[in-house]
Amino acid sequence: MRWVAATNNYDKLREIRNILCAHGIEVLSLKEVGLDIHVVEDGSSFKENAFKKAIEVHGSIKLPALADDSGLVVDALGGRPGIYSARYAGENASDSENNKKLLEELEGIPMDQRKARYVCAMVLVENKDRVYYGIGECEGYILEKPRGDNGFGYDPLFYIPELGKTFAEIPEEKKNAISHRSMAIKNLLQKMTLR
Repeated sequence: MRWVAATNNYDKLREIRNILCAHGIEVLSLKEVGLDIHVVEDGSSFKENAFKKAIEVHGSIKLPALADDSGLVVDALGGRPGIYSARYAGENASDSENNKKLLEELEGIPMDQRKARYVCAMVLVENKDRVYYGIGECEGYILEKPRGDNGFGYDPLFYIPELGKTFAEIPEEKKNAISHRSMAIKNLLQKMTLR
């Protein structure tokens, strides 16, 4: 089985490939299928943005297209950065710029009130009649300073109490077993088997 990942984010592509490889699914990049496309993420939810990306890519190449939209939801910030996670500090902001803004907004808030979750919506468009949707979440807290060199995005700040570590302090295989992205893919695959 071959799917195309509707993303230009190399880190997301790598994680999706590694997770789906265990299920016998080959994931192609946009570059590998000769597609240069940048979908405007102007939906009002993770699911809307993921669907928009998947449907646009599928319409361009007629192969099953898998899209992910994900981000960080922080309770103390009323759910921000949410769907704006990748551009929290502005369009084309770097991970470190986004992390810096997040820490500035949480300054002075005690650790027990820094609860957050990573949320991922995954949409697969096989054809116009077969569209599958999965959701995944991973709970944690936002630290006061980054820890670890692995991962990407907010991973150095995202602390998992059960592990005593951030996403950036654990090996990629461990993260891929418990992450929001992994949960969303499992949820989507389960729905596919029930069709």
